[in-house]
Amino acid sequence: MKRTAYVLLSIIFSFLSFSQASAEDGSRLWLRYPLVKKATVKGDDGIAAQLLRDYYTGRQVTLTIDATMPANDGYRIEGTADDRRICSNSSTGLIYGACALLRGETGASAPAFKYRILNHWDNLDSSIERGYAGHSIFWHKDMSFDSERIRQYALANASIGINGTVLNNVNASPKMLTRAYINKVKEIADLLRPYGIRVYLSVNFGSPKALGDLPTADPLNAKVRRWWQQKAKEIYQFIPDFGGFLVKANSEGQPGPFDYNRTHADGANMLADALKPYGGIVMWRSFVYGAKHKGEDRVKQAVSEFAELDGQFRDNVILQSKNGPLDFQPREPYAPIFDNMRQTRQMAELQITQEYLGQSVHMVFLAPMWKEFFTYVNPSKLEGIAGVANIGDDTNWCGHHFAQANWYAFGRLAWNPSLSSKQIAEEWLAQTFSTNNSQLISMMLRSREACVDYMMPLGLHHIFKFDHHYGPEPNGFKANYPIEWCPVYYHQADKNGIGFDRSSAGSNATAQYREPYCSRYDNINTCPENLLLWFHHVPWTRRLNSGRTLWEELQFRYARGVNEAEDFHAIWQQAKPIIDEQRWKAVDAKLKEQVQNAREWQKTCTDYFRTFAEKQ
Repeated sequence: MKRTAYVLLSIIFSFLSFSQASAEDGSRLWLRYPLVKKATVKGDDGIAAQLLRDYYTGRQVTLTIDATMPANDGYRIEGTADDRRICSNSSTGLIYGACALLRGETGASAPAFKYRILNHWDNLDSSIERGYAGHSIFWHKDMSFDSERIRQYALANASIGINGTVLNNVNASPKMLTRAYINKVKEIADLLRPYGIRVYLSVNFGSPKALGDLPTADPLNAKVRRWWQQKAKEIYQFIPDFGGFLVKANSEGQPGPFDYNRTHADGANMLADALKPYGGIVMWRSFVYGAKHKGEDRVKQAVSEFAELDGQFRDNVILQSKNGPLDFQPREPYAPIFDNMRQTRQMAELQITQEYLGQSVHMVFLAPMWKEFFTYVNPSKLEGIAGVANIGDDTNWCGHHFAQANWYAFGRLAWNPSLSSKQIAEEWLAQTFSTNNSQLISMMLRSREACVDYMMPLGLHHIFKFDHHYGPEPNGFKANYPIEWCPVYYHQADKNGIGFDRSSAGSNATAQYREPYCSRYDNINTCPENLLLWFHHVPWTRRLNSGRTLWEELQFRYARGVNEAEDFHAIWQQAKPIIDEQRWKAVDAKLKEQVQNAREWQKTCTDYFRTFAEKQ
């Protein structure tokens, strides 16, 4: 066996082996397999084989590369417990199959999406934008990184089928494309490759100009096009399996094709042409506002900018859109851009890192949110799925032990979006805390709705404190901030009612949706109550389905959210005998703070809205 293989396998052992010395600090995530060294493995001597030799409790496993299987890294697990056979078309598929067997699965399985990618918003100075678990595992000021940590990261991702990672922030530094950083990307790519993970980079559209190589970044300029072609050639010389670029352009001050009176298609196609000879893709984000359609309702601007370009993008361009039309709120309707781009490849972007859901303090299991999205957007229509990662260099990786469940859930749903939230919660709890306690499962499954209740019920949205988005500020307004960042712009509370009118009588955002949702959302009598204030400005005295007035219902929901948070803490207290002390204490402290935060949300919002609702 080659020396590099020994290094890889020693990392697996150090990450997964159980010992009292390592304590229960969360560093092993859901990969806490007991070391048994029982199984004989035939047919392969790589990562999958070593996993099974060390941790499979049966007698024998045969691993087979089967070229007749679909070339999608799927796998098939057959045979009896003491004589298993795992087949795949690739060594990566064998790793996926081995991990599936270790969590108790058999049968055939294949990924729903070709691209299953983590987006790291990591900056080159080691900070992480909207990251709440420490510093970057990739980037430090001295350009060093911990190779073992990255291999551990790779194994965790491979265990749930993630096959790509964007290594840097979408608000990208032009320095990312300099030789020094490309060399580092190569080193990281070499570590990730054995686990089937390709690397991608976020790129600054203005890089040719920002780096001083050209006086312009105009995508139709021949010299600019050649610059990107040479840059792509340079990258692929070092990283032959480089995945491609992720681009945020003409949004929140980032440079883009609008700077030169060009379109998104012009910009994306220029980059796509540079990557095409090597099989690379461009993931062009549709998160745009404040540029071309300044002053328009922010939730409409993605469709306004992109719908007219449908069919104009190269075949290696994928439009990457957030699940909702605003910005990762506790609840949003699905983004209507998925209805409007019928001739353009698309992928969904989800946020794992809970920027707007209590960050690394609140226990909020996100699988129910993502399953809700898939009831409106058919996964079969998507090329891939991306998740804004919640990973940092904290010992437990995610800042909160239960936040690990969202990384896990993203990977499992990226592989199979038909899995239920309950099934994913059960899997994760069994592997992470060695329990399937029904109360803990209930707590996880109820947590997202509880967060919506104590933060922004009935379709309220974006009433957070400025900048850091933690805590309530419904009265927030700053003269020097764009209006679309101000909470009062979104809730529009006055003596007559509350909510943003996006019906045909208001901003007409409902017109961007396909039927039946266009009509359903537009009519206040048929609009789902959980989105009522997203689409309508509703009188305080209007009676809802419960029989309560809108104001009474808001108060009820805020109180219910607090009660749920208190119940979660009580459930955790009762679970103390079945949880190791170190992690129990850490989670207990977080849940106490979550209860306090929920009470703050309830009091701040009800006190403020009362000044309108009860105004005589």
